[in-house]
Amino acid sequence: MNRDLILIALSLMTWGIGEGMFFYFQPLYLKELGASPVLIGIILGATGLVMAITHIPAGYLSDKVGRKPLILISWIGGLVAAWVMAFATTLPVFITGLLIYNVTAFVMSPLNSYITAARGKLSVGRALTFISAFYSAGAILGPFIGGQIGGRLGLHTIYRISASIFIVSVLIILFIRPQAIDAHPDQSKAKQLHLNSRHVTYLAIVFLVMFATYLPQPLTPNFLQEYRNISVERLGQFGSIASIGIVILNLALGSLNAHISFVLAQICVGFFALLIWRGNGIPWYMIGYFLMGGYRAARTLAAAQTRMLVHQANMGLAYGITEAVGTSAYILAPPIAGFLYDKNPNLVYILGLVLISVSVITSFLFNPARKVQSTEPYLRLETME
Repeated sequence: MNRDLILIALSLMTWGIGEGMFFYFQPLYLKELGASPVLIGIILGATGLVMAITHIPAGYLSDKVGRKPLILISWIGGLVAAWVMAFATTLPVFITGLLIYNVTAFVMSPLNSYITAARGKLSVGRALTFISAFYSAGAILGPFIGGQIGGRLGLHTIYRISASIFIVSVLIILFIRPQAIDAHPDQSKAKQLHLNSRHVTYLAIVFLVMFATYLPQPLTPNFLQEYRNISVERLGQFGSIASIGIVILNLALGSLNAHISFVLAQICVGFFALLIWRGNGIPWYMIGYFLMGGYRAARTLAAAQTRMLVHQANMGLAYGITEAVGTSAYILAPPIAGFLYDKNPNLVYILGLVLISVSVITSFLFNPARKVQSTEPYLRLETME
């Protein structure tokens, strides 16, 4: 692993500590600020919207102006947003900071492109899941610390500590080197990305997978606290276990065939939903949170499989489209989860399990790596000067 990947890994690990401190407590803190389950779902859906609309422009720009500038903008923007959340005392101000923070998720496209270009002899799937595991390794410690602090000093305190930790992460990422902008061998196609029917089908599957696997997650902390009497401290421990699961599953699944690993990751999340819903005791919830790590692995593997469908010169834009499609599931899943939770919390897990079953079968039958001869016309996405 070269110098730049080491710096990215260290910066992500540090960021993971800070973000992990508050990530799993967001629904609970929104509740403290006066949001109902339905409103929590709407707020989280809005964060999905702002994430979704930024991925494609970010991917396009990373191909045209370089990846490092966008990475730095994202890191610094996330730091500013974290301080807004840290000092927010009302729901509207906190939501403002939360939305700004989620806008910076556009970094996924240029970051994945940067890692792919710097991966050396590693496979794309291996490189992306390996680096992602560093973030998750940092997030192992974050939820535990956040739970302890939140349980004793209040959830608002963890945001100020997290924002301070982000400063270190920003200082590390400043030292990565810029990368050359890739040129397309056919200059007439350098400014356009062709999406054939297989690529479009794959994007539809990515949406289904991300929607199905995310639906059971947003209000699980509320479910465990309100219906299973789980404390904030214990939820922090569960968050740390989830991060351990992300690390282990990323490394394990990243070493396998990306297509098969994509399916296995979804199955893991299916068991998470089942154990949270039907489990009867802390050990079952711990296992469930560990398996929830399959969601992050599935998201990374979705990007890895995208690389099989496009030329490297359009890699950032292609990653951006995949991230936008996957992230758009965040727009719909939380409000639907909030509505179902308000009616009957069990419905969230029942529907989640049904949809995950469908996504597992669908993604198993469709393999992006399979070469298919086709004379079908392409859908052309023109890029602007």
